[in-house]
Amino acid sequence: MKKLVRIGLVAASLFMAANVANAQQKFGHINSADLLQSMPEMKTADATFQTFAKQKQTSLELMGAERQKLVTSYEDKYKTLSEANKATLEKELTALGTSIQDMEKRITDAQEKAQEELTTKRTEIYQPVFKKAEDAVKAVAKEKGFAYVFDISQPGVVYFDGGEDLLSAVKSKLGITTASK
Repeated sequence: MKKLVRIGLVAASLFMAANVANAQQKFGHINSADLLQSMPEMKTADATFQTFAKQKQTSLELMGAERQKLVTSYEDKYKTLSEANKATLEKELTALGTSIQDMEKRITDAQEKAQEELTTKRTEIYQPVFKKAEDAVKAVAKEKGFAYVFDISQPGVVYFDGGEDLLSAVKSKLGITTASK
């Protein structure tokens, strides 16, 4: 019986100690979208990416214009097709048709390559910014003794009440003033 009482007391003590430990954990939250928008590096990354994307778009538009010239040339030659020039024009039309198909294949390949390059460039440009923000959040959380920091800009957080908003502390850590937007 004494043994049973001791086990009960030990279990109760452990349970209470666990509750006390859990009660001491601090929870914080941050809106990472707001943080990222306030970072000057994000604005620079956005501008760099937009410039790169525009270059790819311009290149594709030039290829499309070249294709359209071939199509227009084909249509113009086809309109002049008659029995007298049929043999000559059919060879030219066939050659133009082949050129149009080749151009369409090049455009398709260029679009796929541009999409891959955009994805690679996006990662290359934005990853250091995301890493800097993440490191700052971790540093502030560690400095302030937070066990958990939730990102309220993500759809996984359904409800939060309480905790400390770390946005201003992380901005301060990154040297971002509230006035700069």
